[in-house]
Amino acid sequence: MTALCGRFRGFLPVVVDVETSGFEPDRHALLEMAAIIIGGEVGQLRPVSTHHFHVQPFAGAVLDPAALAFTGIDPFQPLRGAIPEEDALRGMFRPVRSAVKAAHCRRAILVGHNAAFDLSFIKAAEKRTGVKNNPFHRFSTFDTVSLAGLAYGETVLAKAALAAGLDWDHAQAHSALYDAHQTAELFCRIVNRFDLHQEYS
Repeated sequence: MTALCGRFRGFLPVVVDVETSGFEPDRHALLEMAAIIIGGEVGQLRPVSTHHFHVQPFAGAVLDPAALAFTGIDPFQPLRGAIPEEDALRGMFRPVRSAVKAAHCRRAILVGHNAAFDLSFIKAAEKRTGVKNNPFHRFSTFDTVSLAGLAYGETVLAKAALAAGLDWDHAQAHSALYDAHQTAELFCRIVNRFDLHQEYS
């Protein structure tokens, strides 16, 4: 079994990271999101394409000052080039659907560090906008918190990345693009070192 379509029961792993204005997906805004599609053959998985969007807060969204200070995002900075949620979702879903088809997979599965958080904001935005054809599994995810805890004994993304031999730049952390990139590299390193045909005792 070398094809990616056979590695995860027909699911294509896609790393997603979102930055938001708080913790509640129905009240707080989705401000930035990045998706990195994973490709390659089994044992040699790697990030193959990146899709990144700055997102305009939806009407009536709560913008928690503490969350904005943490991410460093000014939602109304015109140079962000932010686009409406609907456009951002379509911009993410379209290439993911194409990648699923090209890899002969059944659908995508979201990979994230605290993946349930990222998926909850994607689904809330999907509901608000009415965008159809979400390519991601509705509730199953791969969470690098658990995977890194198993592989390296670390659950914090920065510490797990360092344990995996990756560099870590604190100045770039907490941007969706940087965190998604690091999560993708971490995921690939963990999965590539695990041989399905080896017996573990």
